[in-house]
Amino acid sequence: MTSLQFTSTSSSSGVLERDFTVGGVPGVLWSPASPAADRAPLVLMAHGGGNHKKHSAMSGRARLLVAGCGFHVAVLDAPGHGDRPRTAHDEAEIAALFAARAAGEPEGPIVVRYNDHLAELAVPEYRALLNALQDLPEIGTEGPVGFWGINMGTAIGIPFVAVEPRISAAVFGQHWPDVLAEKAKQITIPTEFDLQWDDEHISREEGLALFDAFASKEKSLHVNSGRHKELPRYEADSAVRFFARHLGGAVTVSA
Repeated sequence: MTSLQFTSTSSSSGVLERDFTVGGVPGVLWSPASPAADRAPLVLMAHGGGNHKKHSAMSGRARLLVAGCGFHVAVLDAPGHGDRPRTAHDEAEIAALFAARAAGEPEGPIVVRYNDHLAELAVPEYRALLNALQDLPEIGTEGPVGFWGINMGTAIGIPFVAVEPRISAAVFGQHWPDVLAEKAKQITIPTEFDLQWDDEHISREEGLALFDAFASKEKSLHVNSGRHKELPRYEADSAVRFFARHLGGAVTVSA
């Protein structure tokens, strides 16, 4: 059994931030600085491509969940990202992506291929992370667990949630259906899905096809105008309310 090794701790505005490694993989755990008497739900997150575990999108969402709901939140650096070294395979795929971008060619086929490779590595890492987190006395095995990942976080999250029965609710969005649709068909838990109507990389038809593939009886599609990187910040508030509803807990974010 792989355990968490905490490497640093800090606290601000009622949120405790603890860096850790699990099986050599770096991550971060955010928790209430003054936890409630009862064990709180846990939300696992995965970051977007080219980002890292403490990117502002990750830390911002985590603070909404911790401060707004009293939840625990954890995220790992994806393979080849953050504090993890890049392999020759990573470098080749990144070079191919930049070359396609410079030539005005579609990025989708490269991103889909590369993200699928990263997901094969990351899914067992996230399962090991969940095992280790549930060994912590403040989390345990009884509380519900959610997953939140957009863009590359969806590429990692869908195959992870498809094989992980401990996840009770998930938020995904903004990815192609090519290799994910078949895995999405295995997901039956409540799901919220974000889609940008004017995404210059992922067509409306592709985004809708991935949403349609989920087998969840309760699934919500959140469509906003705007390009790929213009997902409105208020969708984070919506996701927090979604997790509060399905994992339990009062939410204090704005309506």
